[in-house]
Amino acid sequence: MARSRKKSNSILTWSDVQELVTGLPEIEEGTSYGTPAFKVKGKLFVRLHQDLDCLVVKIDPEEREMQMTAQPGIFFITDHYRDYPWMLVKLAGVHREDLKDLLIEAWRLTAPNKLVAKFDESAGN
Repeated sequence: MARSRKKSNSILTWSDVQELVTGLPEIEEGTSYGTPAFKVKGKLFVRLHQDLDCLVVKIDPEEREMQMTAQPGIFFITDHYRDYPWMLVKLAGVHREDLKDLLIEAWRLTAPNKLVAKFDESAGN
């Protein structure tokens, strides 16, 4: 997924995140740490960081390393997230399609296996 795309001219917002997750099964919008968040079956997969300029996205640790190496100005962690499967994503730098891919993968990592299988089946994957 670590591809080199030109940076979009517009800064993405939480509204963009809402659009990008539309269609993912059994998601619910709520809050986490006082900021907007999306969960699947009650489990968090993305939230707006309290600084409001980044997202906190669930991610496979190996994928996280690849993303952070490829685009360290956009994908990063703080010490708080070092030992957890989460990554910070700067909304001002991420390309919309890359974010969509990250959000779908975060949902897949969080959703129950049966729900992921049903989603894949309906999408023809």
